[in-house]
Amino acid sequence: MDLFLEQLLNGIAIGFIYALITSGLALVYGILRILHVAHAAIYALGAYAGLGIYSITGNLFLALIVSMAACSLVGVAIEKFVYFPLLKYPPYVPLIGSIALLLGIEEVLRLVAGPYIHAFPAEIPVPGFHFGPITMSPVLVTVYLVTVIVLFGLWFLSTRTELGLAMRASSQDIQIAGSLGINTSRIISTTFIIGSSTAAVAGILVGIYFNQVYPTMGAVPAYKTLALIVVGGLGSVPGAVLASVLLGISETLLIGYANIPLPRDALAFIAMIAVLMWRPQGLLGRR
Repeated sequence: MDLFLEQLLNGIAIGFIYALITSGLALVYGILRILHVAHAAIYALGAYAGLGIYSITGNLFLALIVSMAACSLVGVAIEKFVYFPLLKYPPYVPLIGSIALLLGIEEVLRLVAGPYIHAFPAEIPVPGFHFGPITMSPVLVTVYLVTVIVLFGLWFLSTRTELGLAMRASSQDIQIAGSLGINTSRIISTTFIIGSSTAAVAGILVGIYFNQVYPTMGAVPAYKTLALIVVGGLGSVPGAVLASVLLGISETLLIGYANIPLPRDALAFIAMIAVLMWRPQGLLGRR
C-alpha cells in the first residue's frame, strides 16, 4: 500500500507537469484553431534557459522568471512571424510550419548546448514532508506547489478578469469579438505569452524532477499533448488539465506499478482513439 501511494503521488506530479504543457496548447488552439506543435520546443527551450540562468546565478526563482520571459518572447515571435502569415492558408499549412519549427529549435539547441544530457541538480528551497511511511521529497513538493499556483492563476485570469472574458469571447468567435471592439491581435499575443510561460515552467520542473535536460526532450510531449487536448476536448483548458492528470496517474500506476506490458507513451494515444470512438467532443468539450 505504501508503494501504491508513493506511485500515486508521483503519477499526480507527472500529470501536473503534463497539465502545464497542455493548458498552453489548449489556449492557443482555442483562439487560433492551430495545432501548435512547436509549443513542445518552447518547453525544451524553457528548460535550457532555466538551466543556464541557474548555472550562472544559483537562484532557481530568477531562473524561472528569466526562462518565462525568454519563452514568452519566442512565443510571440512565432505567432507574429510564422503563424500570422500562414492563417490565410488551410489549417494543415500552419501545422506543417509548426512541425518544422519544432525540429528547427531542437537542432539549434543541439548545436548550441550539445547533443548530450545535462544534469539539473537544483537546490530546492522547499522542505520535504513525511506522512507516516510516505515521504514527499522537496522536488515533488515543488512540482505540486508551482503547478497549483500556475493553474489557479490561469483559472483566476480566465474567469475573474476582463482579459479572461475577452479571451473566452475570442475563442468562441474571433471575428465577432473583433467587431465588438476587442483588440484580438493583443489577445492572441497575450495567449501566446501565457502559453509559452507555462511551457517554460513545465520545462524547468521536468528538468528538476528527472535531473536531466536534452535537445529532444520535447519530441514525445509534442505529440502526446496533442492527444491530450483531443481527450480533454479541443480548446477546453479544464479538459486538457483533467486529461493530463488522469494520464499521469495511469502511466505511473498501470505501467510503473502494475507492470502492464505496454509502452508508456502509448496510453495517451490509446485514450485518444477511445475518445474519438465513443465521445468525439472529449471529456469536457462541447458537441
